[in-house]
Amino acid sequence: MSTVKEYSVEEKLSSVVALQKIESKIDEIQILKGELPMEVSDLEDEITGLNSRQTRIEEEINGIQEFINQKKNLIKEAEGLIKKYEKQSENVKNSREFEAISKEIEMQQLEMKLAEKHIKDANEEISEKVVGLEKAKKNVGAKEGVLNTKKGELEKIIASTEKEEKHFGKLSSDAQSKVEERLLHSFNRIRKNYRNGLAVVPVERDACGGCFNAIPPQRQSEIKQRKKIIVCENCGRVLVDRDLFDGVEVK
Repeated sequence: MSTVKEYSVEEKLSSVVALQKIESKIDEIQILKGELPMEVSDLEDEITGLNSRQTRIEEEINGIQEFINQKKNLIKEAEGLIKKYEKQSENVKNSREFEAISKEIEMQQLEMKLAEKHIKDANEEISEKVVGLEKAKKNVGAKEGVLNTKKGELEKIIASTEKEEKHFGKLSSDAQSKVEERLLHSFNRIRKNYRNGLAVVPVERDACGGCFNAIPPQRQSEIKQRKKIIVCENCGRVLVDRDLFDGVEVK
């Protein structure tokens, strides 16, 4: 029957210190990337929105153009009817027929004028849409230029740090397997609470290396004994003595 190895408190502290140092190395790599990943993502979303707007404007222009074509066809039909009525007027037998034909011609002429007005208004609307379309295209071009620059910068950083990131990622997985579950949970929770990601810190000049809150001499003595896991009463970080912290190396 296999037995589960019991780690001493000092071994547990050494494991969590190693994990902290590894995670800090990974944090340094992420700092090199800075806001670039977020900026690239935001620019991609913005360009998608601009492309959607461009497509929408193009569809609106096409719709207006169809409307214009319909009105042009209406004018042609009206012209054809007017010619027909004019020819009929040559053979009228009385004034009543002549008046009826004249009214039909007048009606078609009004239809033509109204269609011409609609066409004029629609062309003006298209002109406005074209201005908006050109502006959208310029915005897309400008944003794509910035995006390509940002992507290039990010890709260079990724290329230069990829090997190192993979190395520390593997070390992190190995180190986490050596930290007991309850302590690992606390470690991850504390890391999320602080921007610098420090969950384990040494005592520095009689104070917590994280929040700089003073540590009483008796507490410092207990920390040096490494008999139990002690956390800072002010910030909750795990405290270790400087010798232990410096003694753990990460290659």
